[in-house]
Amino acid sequence: MELKTSLSVNISKHGKRYVAYTPALDLSTSGKNMAEVKRRFSEVVELFFEELQEAGTLTEVLTELGWKRRTA
Repeated sequence: MELKTSLSVNISKHGKRYVAYTPALDLSTSGKNMAEVKRRFSEVVELFFEELQEAGTLTEVLTELGWKRRTA
């Protein structure tokens, strides 16, 4: 299954660290600088979708998060 999406991501600085958060997936990560937090955020989103697909719970979890399937 191919999934195409666009996520809103909030990046803010907390002390010496940057935090990236997306409410659409309720996921966050942090990094020492902007480049690191962006890289780590991409990784955590990729892992999130991979794990859900492997578990067979992708549709269920996304539905719980308020996502709706849209066909092209």
